[in-house]
Amino acid sequence: MKRTAFSYEDAMAELRQILQQLQQGQVNMDQLAQQARRAAELIRQCQEHLRRTQEEVDALFPEG
Repeated sequence: MKRTAFSYEDAMAELRQILQQLQQGQVNMDQLAQQARRAAELIRQCQEHLRRTQEEVDALFPEG
């Protein structure tokens, strides 16, 4: 399976879609665990992206 470049905005949009489906009861029990795993993976990717971005910004503007 080919991996595409990570897009924070796309990941957040997918997370919003999953949340909306859950809130509206559009996810059946068979899909629930799969959607939860996907949401957890997207959250992990977003957190990692934010961490790397913060490190880059910190390197550009060192304290002191």
